[in-house]
Amino acid sequence: MWKHEEVIETSAPAARVWELFADVARWKSWNAGIETIEIHGPFESGTKFTMTPPGQDALHSTLIEVIPGQSFTDETVVNETRVVVSHKLVSLPSGHTKIIYSTEITGPAAAEFGSMVTSDFGDVLASLKRLAESA
Repeated sequence: MWKHEEVIETSAPAARVWELFADVARWKSWNAGIETIEIHGPFESGTKFTMTPPGQDALHSTLIEVIPGQSFTDETVVNETRVVVSHKLVSLPSGHTKIIYSTEITGPAAAEFGSMVTSDFGDVLASLKRLAESA
């Protein structure tokens, strides 16, 4: 098993960050690791989406848990390797929001996938923060 966590704090309220999370078509505006993305239904548990990283094949993922305004978790399975990423919002007493990306990968290619999947999470969170604070 391979685990990783990335955290950033933003002055934007959780509701603003949630708007960005729920607007899947706009993910590529703050995540350079997405060339194309398409969600196949509403932003809720059980909905599938297809995401293509630049220069790579499309990945097929499922929203396995969505708690509106708080968190969502997606799952991507490639061959026998399962990648689960949880995106959590924590409202702080200051009015700021902590954004937490937690990744757990299991299967034969867990270590190889781990560094590949999470290598840009710091940049992704920084871009998300900038966009959330600009509105």
